Amino acid sequence: MSAPQATRTTALHAGAWWLWALGLAAAASRTTDPLLLGLLVGVAGYVVAARRTDAPWARSYGAFVKLGLVVIAIRLVFAFFLGSPIPGTHTLVTLPEVPLPDWAKGVRIGGRVTAEGMVFALYDGLKLATLLICVGAANALANPARLLKSLPGALYEAGVAVVVAMTFAPNLVADVQRLRAARRLRGRPDRGVKALLQVGLPVLEGALERSVALAAAMDARGYGRSAQVPPAVRHTTSVLTLGGLLGVCAGTYGLLGDTGGGYGLPLLLAGLAAALAGLWLGGRRSVRSRYRPERWGARAWLVAGSGIAVAALMIWANDYAPAALHPPAVPLTAPVLPLWPAVSVLVGLLPAFVAPLPSGADRAGSGGASRGGRRAPDVVPCTKEPTQ
Repeated sequence: MSAPQATRTTALHAGAWWLWALGLAAAASRTTDPLLLGLLVGVAGYVVAARRTDAPWARSYGAFVKLGLVVIAIRLVFAFFLGSPIPGTHTLVTLPEVPLPDWAKGVRIGGRVTAEGMVFALYDGLKLATLLICVGAANALANPARLLKSLPGALYEAGVAVVVAMTFAPNLVADVQRLRAARRLRGRPDRGVKALLQVGLPVLEGALERSVALAAAMDARGYGRSAQVPPAVRHTTSVLTLGGLLGVCAGTYGLLGDTGGGYGLPLLLAGLAAALAGLWLGGRRSVRSRYRPERWGARAWLVAGSGIAVAALMIWANDYAPAALHPPAVPLTAPVLPLWPAVSVLVGLLPAFVAPLPSGADRAGSGGASRGGRRAPDVVPCTKEPTQ
């Protein structure tokens, strides 16, 4: 199946990218093997490099990678100065230990630093960093505006707030880069405190103008208006939604935990059913009409299915061979790449071959451009007045 050029009709559903990334994150939560975690990071990075656009949010992947490295460094620093619960025999250095009161038993500052404790901290930090990088891959690949169009009516207003918050920082970075490039073209310095102050005012002015234009567009399209529904329907909606979300949280925790797979899946399915029913009832209050709703095609199923398959295969591998996915820190042993879990991780490369190729319009940004060549202001989908 050759990948076509992405257009309005063939563009991949944004939810498929999130399901794929969350599947990789679930797989990362099941192992501490640094080779498997590195393979997951490589798979996510390859897909992002092959299918991301030049839109502002697509540049966030590098920031998540740097954040992951910071998390690893912080975890190692804490293990170095505060100790580790893992016993070890290979002492790297002995720090002066600070005496603590009796109520702080179990906590120490300084003391003996072992190689086993540092290796355990490295594995633990790498696991968390991989989770962050997988989420960063979804942020870089999924168009937030297209994802907003796919939200149920009950979540539309909250989704608008989330999308505005997610696109604020990338647009701010793009404005700073544009103004710095303009200063360089005029022969003015673009580095230093003075240049930063001179760039900050136009950036702030542009952000205010963009926010005012967005607020006017939202008000003109009826943002915040809702239809009248009976009180019984509102109460039922609240009970179903809250109960369903609690079930989803408990079921997800059971699936991601080492002991809890037996009750995790039924709880997750029951919670999803209750939450979807609550969202469907809550959508009756929404008076928003959809223009060109997002389509979930065969390629979206393949992309989402590849991430779910990686998660399912890794969970199954953790059940029948947990020792292969969790290399011990005591005694110190070199990690080994298990064959079948590694092959299952490579299934996550499928989106790099079946997802539509980014088009020229996507590379310039998702909002499109006006006839005069300027980018049209971000707007929200139209709404209609409630009928009496």
